[in-house]
Amino acid sequence: MRVGISGTHGTGKTTLVEALTARLPGHVGVEEPYYLLEAEGYEFQFPPSREDYRALVGRSARSLRSAGSGVVFDRTPLDYLAYLAAGGADLSEELDGELLRPAFASLDLLVITVITPETERMLPAAELPGLRARMNDALVELVYDDPLGAWEDVPVLELSGSVDGRVEGVIAALKNS
Repeated sequence: MRVGISGTHGTGKTTLVEALTARLPGHVGVEEPYYLLEAEGYEFQFPPSREDYRALVGRSARSLRSAGSGVVFDRTPLDYLAYLAAGGADLSEELDGELLRPAFASLDLLVITVITPETERMLPAAELPGLRARMNDALVELVYDDPLGAWEDVPVLELSGSVDGRVEGVIAALKNS
């Protein structure tokens, strides 16, 4: 199975990836594209610029296309598209959905971690709370709207319940897909 985990910063994506790879035999996690690009020598602005987000979309899409089976991805291109949208970008002018479609088509499940009262209470406070909230809203809108026609056929699981029940929720969704 190939699972992509998307969500704004500070919603427990990396923790979920680690828990899933521990529970799914033979599965490995793929590190967040930000860290992959950084290790390749890319220098980000703080906060990241539009160019940075476009580079992250590309790197994330390459990761999805190149990894084998039994993979859980910490972030997908959808994350960076949502950051772009949160910054006011018109995605149809920024990117071509045709280029992203093969990357998303490789996923068996797209999992969205959203801000909930429980994530706010249980997880550490995140940096840039305004950007975080705008990205969360943009992500939820994008995942169901798909203005680029790139992920419309990928099953989506939105995790808005208990943080403790996330792993079981993902495993149940994988069994049903």
